[in-house]
Amino acid sequence: MKWVDVRDIAIALSEKFPDIDPATIRFVDLHNKVVDLDGFDDDHSHGGEKVLEAIQATWIDEAE
Repeated sequence: MKWVDVRDIAIALSEKFPDIDPATIRFVDLHNKVVDLDGFDDDHSHGGEKVLEAIQATWIDEAE
């Protein structure tokens, strides 16, 4: 997975962390969880605020 794979990342987070409320996660924690996902293979420094916002919003949608 790459940073651009927002939906795939959100699904993976939803499956791996079902007890986390994605609406309350801090971006630093979100970033760390994304880069630790199995299959994530991208430059860690590319996970900026905009992409983290998109991942968080998609994760919230997946959790509903």
